[in-house]
Amino acid sequence: MDLLSDIIRRYRLRVKRRKLLWRAIKARRRLQPVCDRTAGIAPGDILLFACLRNEAARLPFFLRHYRDLGVSHFLIVDNASTDATAALLRAEPDVSLWRVGGSYRAARFGMDWINGLLMRHGSGHWCLTVDADEILILPTDRTPALPALTAWLDAQGADCMAALMLDLYPRGPLSSARCAPGADPSTVLDHYDPCGYDWEYQPRYRNISIRGGPRRRVLFADHPERAPHLHKTPLIRWHWRYAYVSSTHIALPPRLNAGFDARRGLPTGVLLHNKFLDQVIPRSRDEKLRGEHFTHAALYDDYYDRLIADPVLWHPEAATWRGWRALEAEGLISRGGWPPDPAQNVDKATATN
Repeated sequence: MDLLSDIIRRYRLRVKRRKLLWRAIKARRRLQPVCDRTAGIAPGDILLFACLRNEAARLPFFLRHYRDLGVSHFLIVDNASTDATAALLRAEPDVSLWRVGGSYRAARFGMDWINGLLMRHGSGHWCLTVDADEILILPTDRTPALPALTAWLDAQGADCMAALMLDLYPRGPLSSARCAPGADPSTVLDHYDPCGYDWEYQPRYRNISIRGGPRRRVLFADHPERAPHLHKTPLIRWHWRYAYVSSTHIALPPRLNAGFDARRGLPTGVLLHNKFLDQVIPRSRDEKLRGEHFTHAALYDDYYDRLIADPVLWHPEAATWRGWRALEAEGLISRGGWPPDPAQNVDKATATN
């Protein structure tokens, strides 16, 4: 019976993946190219995919950070921004930009659009899929880090890397977290929860679900089961037959979701989530009215109301952001079997002598 159940599960997931791919093909046709520079993508380039709306203030730092990591080209979907987002991105020579005015929720929160671009342009490349308020941190001081990491993953026969989404927040109320356009958000969002995360294996997709942090602790205190998942697989060596199911939390085929399995010895990253800048308050009013960010939007009115009330997410056990080495000590990021930094080898040799 277990074997039969497994056969049925595998079949259903294959059917689901085919449906997602068909949705992606149809969704891609609705994307209107603003500037398509994908002809300049070279073999071996590391690509970044994102869907965003009204992120002009975050984008200069976002682009700078990921270029420093080793991203060669950005493929971005602009969901009808009304600020300077499109003009800013159009001026960047390593950005290809598409605009779409459809419903973010109806496109499975933008993943149909992103899957369409991944299918068309990502196959054979290492692809990083993130939101504009997510900054990937890797367990290394190397610059650029992504080429070294992906080369090592290739050598291990691995095709993915998982990352924990780590919510950052200020010491005071959210309205105090004012960040100048283009500045590093972690200079004002300088605290996070170092512990209190629940890890649970979910057999359907063979992933490890992670929940916790300030959103569950404060914003979903009455309904912790509705708190957002924090596990993601943002980095995948893409194949056109792959698909993201739910944001970057779940991908198909299921083996892409095993990045947190310690038995594989793979490194893990952290996505610093800088949602909680002061602008989150007016944005929450807008998102509550638009109802585009949750499947059952009415169930999350309390969440938006708590954000609009300008809460303090800090608590006495909060940690101050100090870099990836502190995250490693807290068990939030891992080098796995990835070779240590050259600087650490030098330090060890010096200590031995």
